[in-house]
Amino acid sequence: MENLIKKLNELREKVLQVKETLNIERKKVRAKDLNFLISQDNFWQNNEEAVKVTQELEDLKTEINNFEELEKEIREMEELAALSGEYQDDSVYEEISNKFQELEKKFKKLEFLLLFSENQDNSSAIVSVHAGTGGVDAQDWAEMLERMYLRFAEKKGFKIEILDRVVANEAGIKNSTFRISGAYAYGYFKSENGVHRLVRISPFDAEQMRHTSFAGVEVIPELKDNSFIDIDEKDLRIDVYRSSGPGGQSVNTTDSAVRIVHIPSNISVACQSERSQHQNKERALAVLKSKLYKKQQEERDEKEKQIKGGAGQGTWGKQIRSYVFQPYQMVKDHRTNLSVSDISSVMDGDLDSFIESYLSLLLKNKNK
Repeated sequence: MENLIKKLNELREKVLQVKETLNIERKKVRAKDLNFLISQDNFWQNNEEAVKVTQELEDLKTEINNFEELEKEIREMEELAALSGEYQDDSVYEEISNKFQELEKKFKKLEFLLLFSENQDNSSAIVSVHAGTGGVDAQDWAEMLERMYLRFAEKKGFKIEILDRVVANEAGIKNSTFRISGAYAYGYFKSENGVHRLVRISPFDAEQMRHTSFAGVEVIPELKDNSFIDIDEKDLRIDVYRSSGPGGQSVNTTDSAVRIVHIPSNISVACQSERSQHQNKERALAVLKSKLYKKQQEERDEKEKQIKGGAGQGTWGKQIRSYVFQPYQMVKDHRTNLSVSDISSVMDGDLDSFIESYLSLLLKNKNK
């Protein structure tokens, strides 16, 4: 029993260390400020901003409560273990031991948050999936990846908003852009940025030949404040068109969808999620500013690498992961060398092992 009490004490100390690193006390202050803001009479005058604030508060409360509940459970087990040892009652030893294992698992989930070491990790994520080389197979592959990410987001309890989606003529999609919001959404999804390779027997080939196809995934953090990104209206080409879709009453019958092209960078953004052209334009501009900000960061990082004598590596266009369906089944991440044979689980959104190994690699390289 003494050994178990010691382990509980050590676990409590670890929880305190993680809380300090994640600034949980500062987040409590932030939650208190947001609660006060929500209580104001004019809070819901700006509906879009109000939704962001309530979402942030909900995420903060969840994180704070998770730590407080874990600490409470540890204290209760410590008290129970102390009483059991004082009265030399070993009948509850097995119960406390099993409970300790549960507490360790809960702590591991909270400790995982330490891997989110960058400032923007707690931002919402704008995820774009594009069909690449491979014709119809690539378009089908893009839709498979889209489903994989949406399933992952659902399992994490994230909010999903489809901003733009272009369905291919024969099968699959040409591209899809969606916004994922929730605690550390960008931190989770940033590991997916890059080119994904599929190897399988094509269902679109009458000769049942094995095909290789590609899809590109772009992940950017949504800027919480994009007012510092200035865009000259002269640099923009704005097109309006009718929202596309598989049909039904939800498809717009007016030209409300908006596509914006930033001419100097050739970055293109489209949005058709809102009912009005004005709202779609605002959403598209917000995404465009996030993309321009990320491009500026990447260019700055590339210059720093060149100054230091390092070889620059572009994340976009770089093959990061292979999914092999035939002649064997395996998903391999080429950055971390992690391989998983249960490909059906991965395609159903089980990405945690890949994300954790990638974030661990990032943190390791950062601390070098």
